[in-house]
Amino acid sequence: MRNNPVRQIKNIMINKIKNVAIVSLSSGLLGENFIKYETGIGFQRLKDLGLNVKCMPNSLKGIKYLEEHPEKRAEDLLSAFRDSEIDMILTAIGGDDTYRLLPYLLEDNVLADAVSDKVFLGFSDTTINHFMLYKVGLKTFYGQSFISDICELSNEMLPYTKKYFEELIRTGHISEVIPSDIWYEERKEYTPDQIGKPRVSHNNQGFELLQGATRFSGKILGGCIDSMYDMFNGDRYADMPVLCEKYGLFPDKDAWKGHIILLESSEEMPSPEIYRKTLEYLKNKGVFDSISGVLVGKPMDETYAEEYKRLLVEVIDYPDLPIVFNINIGHATPRCILPFGVEALVDTEKQVIRFTGMNHDQTGIVSGT
Repeated sequence: MRNNPVRQIKNIMINKIKNVAIVSLSSGLLGENFIKYETGIGFQRLKDLGLNVKCMPNSLKGIKYLEEHPEKRAEDLLSAFRDSEIDMILTAIGGDDTYRLLPYLLEDNVLADAVSDKVFLGFSDTTINHFMLYKVGLKTFYGQSFISDICELSNEMLPYTKKYFEELIRTGHISEVIPSDIWYEERKEYTPDQIGKPRVSHNNQGFELLQGATRFSGKILGGCIDSMYDMFNGDRYADMPVLCEKYGLFPDKDAWKGHIILLESSEEMPSPEIYRKTLEYLKNKGVFDSISGVLVGKPMDETYAEEYKRLLVEVIDYPDLPIVFNINIGHATPRCILPFGVEALVDTEKQVIRFTGMNHDQTGIVSGT
């Protein structure tokens, strides 16, 4: 019988994270039968990594039900935080309407009262949930999700992606991030016949300093630039900017002091016009007056990469503000994991981002955010 390297890892790995709850905070894709061939791979991988997995009660009810019941999505998140046996909350995937959870989580301090010291991991539309959790003081982790990463159709998780996921479950933190040697094209199809087929790969160029100092520090916050655009623009959902403003979701200018903003673009590959408008929204909010630097994720398939680089320098228009492009985070694969709410030192000469946290543990509730 051929040796199974994943099972061998399971036998020697001692995890800090034992019990994982999976939540569907946006799309209900996790509950659809047509994706079971993919999610079955992911559940087995989590098991092989020594993790006990609990899908929260509403997470498997499918796209239509969860679209109609945002309160049930919120209920699952609150229940996962209240469950003392859960160590980590892992989002199923992104989507585009997790903002609809705002009244069920931020009204009457419901989320603040429920939140507890757990690892929270997600990206894409989950950006909105990260901002919610920032408001109540939880340090979170950005960059991966269950379906997008654990359920990878290749024979194994993508090695660079797996490295950071394993570090997180083993230690509860991320010590440093370096560039991936390669990047992958997005799959053209997600069908059962793609199982075991490798992605097309290319050499990666590393972190690219567009301007500013080669070394800078701060606490990272941000996420998907498309989601941030929708926080200010109601073209997709007219009530989204209204609710985000009502609940003060986007931090004010002073709150951005001492932070590094993360910007990464989605699979929708926003046009340069939309990208410009988003940067202008952020500039008008005073973000670039306050932060110590900008980290920018590699665009999927490097689409509009040169246009984005030009716009970042042109629109931000602060030559001394460091802007680092081509971080392996967000919608381009492979993906690292970036901790939010802990001090990060970015060193582009040494091509590394290092993190420090209280007692070397990056999980926890932070007061005064």
